[in-house]
Amino acid sequence: MRILILGGTREARDLARIASGERGFEIVSSLAGRVRAPLLPEGAVRVGGFGGAEGLRAWVADNDVAAVVDATHPFAAAISANAAAAARDSGVPLVRLWRPNWPQRPGDQWVRVPDLVAAAEAAATLGERVFLTIGRQGVDTFAGQERQWFLIRAIDPPAGPLPPRHEIILARGPFALADESRLIAEYGIDVLVTKDSGGDQTEAKLAAAREAGIPVVVIDRPPLPEGVEAVETVAQVIDWLSEKRIDRGG
Repeated sequence: MRILILGGTREARDLARIASGERGFEIVSSLAGRVRAPLLPEGAVRVGGFGGAEGLRAWVADNDVAAVVDATHPFAAAISANAAAAARDSGVPLVRLWRPNWPQRPGDQWVRVPDLVAAAEAAATLGERVFLTIGRQGVDTFAGQERQWFLIRAIDPPAGPLPPRHEIILARGPFALADESRLIAEYGIDVLVTKDSGGDQTEAKLAAAREAGIPVVVIDRPPLPEGVEAVETVAQVIDWLSEKRIDRGG
């Protein structure tokens, strides 16, 4: 039973490792190729786009894929929409590995916003020195903020225009609370901007902001495609795959 994992996340790598050890599963992981030096999962790997929903549907059919797991980042809305459309058109089962949102805790000063534009507008009213932790894409949304200073952290250098006053840190999580607190204090950060990505790899910055008493602009996730089944853990995906294997008589 060949399984296509749309990956790029730690959960996707964990899933590839565990599922590769399960009898009857052949795992192929697909990475979008947007990170220059990605962490590769176990098993077969393909890198690059499919050419939209139709290209993905054709690849699934040509490669005899029995099920698709969308384990991409919660903000990878385009590939998730393509996966949903391809699965619907081909009849191949699809499940979304949808890690839980970060919970807001006592003492948090969160300002929730729907998108990057709203995040830039909110941050402009909340502080002068911004810790921008949204990844490399979308930083250009803040390029017109001439008054504020930005500490921009991403795995790879951001593309496009940047705010005129900034410093870039290239780093990959996980990040420790002590290190996040040190950054906030050392750079005099008075507002944090982040996506509601969930997971424990980068959650420490939220605790550091809470301890420092600074506001956090939290960008809401795009919604799941309509009709897509979602689970929260790798173990739940394994159970789902096992059910599909039984349904196929495996």
